[in-house]
Amino acid sequence: MTPDTLVADLKALILDAAEKDNPPGGLADDEVLFGPEARLGLDSLDALQVSMAIQERYGVRMPDSKDTRRALTSIAHLADFLRPHLAK
Repeated sequence: MTPDTLVADLKALILDAAEKDNPPGGLADDEVLFGPEARLGLDSLDALQVSMAIQERYGVRMPDSKDTRRALTSIAHLADFLRPHLAK
């Protein structure tokens, strides 16, 4: 999977798992996903749904940890987190 394909796939996966519509102009790779400045308004339940969708699609378990929270800050961070696991 190419880096661009992974990023596009992650954007679709996050929107689907969180049951959100694509925001105007689409999601930027480095857009903040959680917190008050996030356009999607994702919460902890959304984080759980996204992590379960990632495990189902990519076979990568995302434990509740600081690393996982850091990985879920943006699409780019999530792609960087997943790449080493997908290369195996």
